[in-house]
Amino acid sequence: MTSTQLVLFAEPRQPRPAVELPVTLAGARPAHVPLAPLRLDFGPDEHLAEVYERAGDPADPAELRDLYVGRAEDMLGARAARPGLAERWRAARPRRSVTPEEILSSRATVRFVKEMFNHYFRDDLYGSLRRPGQLILSSGSVDEEAWGLPATVKDCITYALDRDWYGYSDSRGREPAREAVAAYESARLPGAHYDLRNVALTMGGTFAVHSIADFALTDRTTSAPALCAIPNYPPLVESLARRVGTRLVPTPSVGGVTSLAPLIEQLRPDTPLVLLQTAANPTGALVDEAELETLIRRTSPGTLVVLDECHEWLGPQPHWSPARAADNVVRVSSLSKNWSAPGLKVGWLLASSAFIDAYYEYASSSYGGPPSFFYTAIEVLARMERWRLQGRETAGPAELAEFESGYGLTVDGLGAAYRSYAEERAERELTLCRTRDEVTRRLLLPDTDVTAARYSINLAVGLRGYPDSYLAFRELLHRQNVSVFPGLLTFCLSGGLVRVTTARRWSELAPALSRMERFLGERRPAGSIAAEG
Repeated sequence: MTSTQLVLFAEPRQPRPAVELPVTLAGARPAHVPLAPLRLDFGPDEHLAEVYERAGDPADPAELRDLYVGRAEDMLGARAARPGLAERWRAARPRRSVTPEEILSSRATVRFVKEMFNHYFRDDLYGSLRRPGQLILSSGSVDEEAWGLPATVKDCITYALDRDWYGYSDSRGREPAREAVAAYESARLPGAHYDLRNVALTMGGTFAVHSIADFALTDRTTSAPALCAIPNYPPLVESLARRVGTRLVPTPSVGGVTSLAPLIEQLRPDTPLVLLQTAANPTGALVDEAELETLIRRTSPGTLVVLDECHEWLGPQPHWSPARAADNVVRVSSLSKNWSAPGLKVGWLLASSAFIDAYYEYASSSYGGPPSFFYTAIEVLARMERWRLQGRETAGPAELAEFESGYGLTVDGLGAAYRSYAEERAERELTLCRTRDEVTRRLLLPDTDVTAARYSINLAVGLRGYPDSYLAFRELLHRQNVSVFPGLLTFCLSGGLVRVTTARRWSELAPALSRMERFLGERRPAGSIAAEG
C-alpha cells in the first residue's frame, strides 16, 4: 500500500473506557464546593528568613538548601534521614537580619527553590525516601492511563507514522496546524483575530517559556528586573533569572481569585518582561481578569507579558479580556495538562506576527523546529476543540472542507472520529470534576485550610501547626507513606501549604485520603475549619 492510499480515520479506534467511580460519585453533578472565603499570601515569613540569617553566604543557594533541609531533619528528630544536615543546622547561628524585599529580589532565592525542587524529586521522593506502597498525590499531572489522549488523537499519531511524516519542517510548525490553532484560539478569545502568522508550535510549555526568555532577554541591557508572579513553577522562573535580574512578586489568592495588584505596583517603564500563570499552581485560582487587563494596558510597548495558560482548564469557560491579544503579550499553552500528555512535549505560543517572525530565526538557529510527527494530531485536536466550543454536535461536509484532501477523509470517518473525541473529552471533564469535588470534601479535616480549586487538577491544603511545607511533606510521608507536594516548590514562601493532585484513580485516592485523615487525627486536636469558596 502506498502512502497516497492511506485514509485518516478509515477505521476509528474505540473511545477510551470511562473511568469507574464509586456509586456515590458516579451520578453526582460537579459543583464548586462552597467554602468560606480564605486569603492566601505567599511572601516570605520569619521561618524562611531564619535560613538566610544563619547562612554563611546567603547568596549561595546550595547552602540555603542544606540549611533548610537540615532544619526539617532536626525537627524530625529520630526520624531524620540526614542527621549530618540536622547537625549543620544546629551549629548555625544568626549572622544578620534579612527583609522580605531582600529575599524576593535575591538571585539566590530563585535558585534555592529550584534546588529544593530538584532535591524533592531526585533525592527524597524518588531517592532515599522511596518505599513500597507509597501513594503519590504530588504528581501535578493527570493519570495518563486513566484519562490520557483521546482515541481520535492517537489515530492521528498512528497515521503520521504510517505516512512517515517526521521530516524537516517550518521552524514555526506546519501551516495547516498553525491555522487550526489560530482559529481555535480566536474562538476562545472574543475580539481576537489570530491567523497562522500569530502561532508558533513548540515543544511544550516549559520549553516555550525557556525559549521566550532566551530569545527576548539574552543580551538585553536594562537596570529593571523582570517581574515574576508567585506562586509559579521553578523551572520557568529559573529560565528568567539566568538571563536577567528577576524580582518575585507575591500575588495573593482572595476568595479563589488571584489579585495582580502587587504586580501592577511593581511595573516600571523599562521592565523587560512579566511572567504569570493565569490559573495558579497550586491553588487553581484564576487571575482577576480586570486586573490583568490593567496590567497589560500599563506596560510599555517594550515590556513583554508572558501568560502561562497551561493550568487554565477544568472549569467554566472564562470571560477573557481582549487585552490578552495585545501586541506585547505572548500566550503559552501545551498538551501536558488539558490533554494529559506531558511526555509528548507539544504545545504552542500565540503572539504578534512581528514577534513570531523574529522568533522564527531564533527557533531555526536554536532547535530547528518542533517535532513534525505531531502536526496532524495538533491540527485535528485544535479543530475539534473549536467545534466543541462552538457547540457543534456533529461533523459534516462543512467540517470536512477544513482539511486538505490529502488526508483522504470522508464525512462518515470524520463524523465518527469527532463523536468519539467529543464523548471522551466530555466524560473526562465530568469525571475529573466529580473527583476533584469529592477530594475537596474529604480534605475538610480538623486544622486544615482547603482552597477549592476553580480550575486545574490541584488543590492547595494548608496544614495548620506546620511552620513549613517541606516538614509537612516529610512527616506525612514517614507516618502514612503518602506524598504531597510542598508549597515551597511553587514559591509559596510561608506556612505549611501543600498541593494535592486529584486526577488519580479512586483506588489510589480513597486509601490516600484515609491515611491523611489518620495522620491529621493523630497529629493535633480538632479545630475549626477555614476554607475558601
